Amino acid sequence: MTLLERVFMLEELPPWHSNRLSRLIKTPKLHVSDTGLACALLGLDASALGRDRSLLGQLLETFVLQELRRHASWHDAAITFHHFRDKDGAEVDIVLERGAHEVAGIEVKAAATVIGSDFRGLRKLREAVGNRFTAGVVLYDGETSAGFGEGLFAVPIRGLWETT
Repeated sequence: MTLLERVFMLEELPPWHSNRLSRLIKTPKLHVSDTGLACALLGLDASALGRDRSLLGQLLETFVLQELRRHASWHDAAITFHHFRDKDGAEVDIVLERGAHEVAGIEVKAAATVIGSDFRGLRKLREAVGNRFTAGVVLYDGETSAGFGEGLFAVPIRGLWETT
């Protein structure tokens, strides 16, 4: 694993935590750096991914993480990437932290619809960080953006590339 990390084929996403929050899982997540290569190594094509939504979701999460890292590299301030998971099973796929004052969460869903329970982990993150929480977004395979309460939004994944 160390070799794969050193040649940028595998990357560790550390957990987000605060010393005061002992109920958090502090195990890192691993992501393959190239989802196309991952699919090729697993012998997956578009039809295979269409049949296995769970695997599609995992690869989509990795793909979105890589895209967000690219977007963050254009930003003047350093943005660090984490994930969030507590002992009750609430999780957020990607947590972005800018400095000591701003935290945002992103949940990735390989689904065409979003429901209120999709924001469970984001609500837990918001509670954990308090006024440092700037936004929570569920990126999904749908068509419209919508608000889901204070600072929570559903946004189509294509929003990563579209300007309007």
